[in-house]
Amino acid sequence: MLRAVSTAMPRGITTAEVARSTSLARPTVHRLLAALTAEGFCDHDHKAGLWMLGPEMYLMGMVAAERYDITETARDHVTALADATGESAFLSVRRGEETVCLLRQDGAFPIRSFVLHEGKRFPLGVASAGLAILSFLPEKAIERYMESHDLASGHGSEHGQDLLRQRIAETRERGWAVNPGLIVEGSWGVGAAVFDTAGQPAWALSLTGIESRFAPERREEMGRLLMHHAHELTKKLRGERL
Repeated sequence: MLRAVSTAMPRGITTAEVARSTSLARPTVHRLLAALTAEGFCDHDHKAGLWMLGPEMYLMGMVAAERYDITETARDHVTALADATGESAFLSVRRGEETVCLLRQDGAFPIRSFVLHEGKRFPLGVASAGLAILSFLPEKAIERYMESHDLASGHGSEHGQDLLRQRIAETRERGWAVNPGLIVEGSWGVGAAVFDTAGQPAWALSLTGIESRFAPERREEMGRLLMHHAHELTKKLRGERL
């Protein structure tokens, strides 16, 4: 339920929406959210009927950040990508079978894509960050994921097994991933994986923008730039954790 609430920030989410997201009964959801609110994990806007994350989540997040948060280390790279390209640049993290956007920096180009923002979650294989991470997991992990997930049912036929496998192969060959407007028509993205000390893809840097600015030659340029920053960030993180 807390994950469902977090995906609706900052607007908030209704009891019915949480119930649908979690497949729990509405009275059960309301009772549990009320209990979480009493402990400070949620807030409730009674007038609007919306639930939001509470102050206790912020405090716990500050403690957890000492171990898991790399945003300050990555911030210079995200800013450099936005400045160099004029597009919106992002840092996303793998959390189980999803990616979560941690950081966004907009470039100078005035037309923005708002497919991705802080807190936004996508399944692995959806959006360029999730595709980059999925593509560089071990083969057995990719197969287990593919066998247990039907991305086409929630994200369209372009995320069917055969097409997704093709994009994984292309990403491995290039080194960086492309989302050719599969989430929102006309909104393209490119992404590159960042690896942890065990050599596993744990984060991703990505760029998004309108299709006209993602012509093949420029995609190659942005892909090489992403790979450079992903490699440099990987080196920094490995050095910090040795």
